[in-house]
Amino acid sequence: MMLTAPASPRRSLVLAMLLLVYTFNFLDRQILSILAQPVKADLGLSDTQLGLLGGLAFAALYSTLAIPLALIADRTSRSWVITVSLGVWSAFTALCGAAQSFTQLFLFRLGVGVGEAGGVAPSYALIGDYYPPEQRARALSIYSLGIPLGAAGGALLGGYIAQTVEWRTAFIVVGLLGLGIAPMFKLLVRDPPRAVAPADQVPVSRVFAILAAKASFWLMAFGAAAGSMCGYGVAFWLPSLMMRSFGLDLVGVGQFFGALLLTGGVAGVLLGGALGDRLGRRDRRWYALAPAICYVAGTPLFIAGVLSGSWQAAFALFLLPQALVYVWLGPVLTAIQHLVPAHMRATASASFLLINNLLGLGFGSLVIGRLSDGLTPSYGAEALRYAVAVGLCLYLIAGALMALASRRLHRDWVD
Repeated sequence: MMLTAPASPRRSLVLAMLLLVYTFNFLDRQILSILAQPVKADLGLSDTQLGLLGGLAFAALYSTLAIPLALIADRTSRSWVITVSLGVWSAFTALCGAAQSFTQLFLFRLGVGVGEAGGVAPSYALIGDYYPPEQRARALSIYSLGIPLGAAGGALLGGYIAQTVEWRTAFIVVGLLGLGIAPMFKLLVRDPPRAVAPADQVPVSRVFAILAAKASFWLMAFGAAAGSMCGYGVAFWLPSLMMRSFGLDLVGVGQFFGALLLTGGVAGVLLGGALGDRLGRRDRRWYALAPAICYVAGTPLFIAGVLSGSWQAAFALFLLPQALVYVWLGPVLTAIQHLVPAHMRATASASFLLINNLLGLGFGSLVIGRLSDGLTPSYGAEALRYAVAVGLCLYLIAGALMALASRRLHRDWVD
């Protein structure tokens, strides 16, 4: 716990800056999805190679380095770790614009992942430091708006620049913008005092031991990973699907994807925070049960949209499930914060993200890309449509795991 609660204006400023950085986190992470088709044509790539660039190239070091960087953040300065991470991932994003081959782009995407490894878990912990438990789900959901805002920004800005100039310029512009924000973030964001001094921090093995003994942690982590495999995979391939099967150009795809995320995505994130704080106060099971219900309810509508005959029908069918599959963020991230004592939050969050991102982000786009290549001899240009439809069934697995996790939260909770 904090020694003193920071004043409300300071909390709001910190949350706004964390949201801005997270928006660039996802903008840099997801911009490749809108640029996939021109990158594929320019570098002569297959769908499997694109899937590797969109997933494993980024997630391999992003997931594994998150834990040591979170441990450093818990023991030193969370704001400094976030600042340096922002500078590193922004620089590598700009370098992606100079790639001349699959290998070079793969290595630069690894660098983006190295930088972003130090951004999210320390941010979760800072929010946990600044906000009391009864406000934490909403604060985390506001922070999580960086996901739809960043992905939408990448789609709109990347699509426009790639259509009017070229795809390389899009990477360079986005990377340089992030580099400009880094010093402003450190100037405005400070760590609050913590009740446990850095010298008294427990070893990382102790954090792992606490989490490993709690079934709710494993169920929520693998449930979120299944949902993220689907979510990241669909987010990466949806722009390509709209171009191949629905006839949209780059700007049209950017507008379609951006509008979908800014309406359904933003609504879902905010709804999750409100549900988490309201229902979770009455019964902690709702922190996992609400996401479970939303995952299952959204799946049939998503599949119907993928198989529909026009982009207008697809947009209408995607809107509600796009909101529902974002509901998990505020409630589940809050629950993870309460599985360990306050001074272990960044390391616990990184442990959760290791599973979620290594499986979800690492393999979601790759699995769908591999399915698309495998189905191409039978379905030709429509192979990606059916690969995405099959991948969407992962949301049902995510819902089942979250429902099981809800039964264990009472006994695993730490106030």
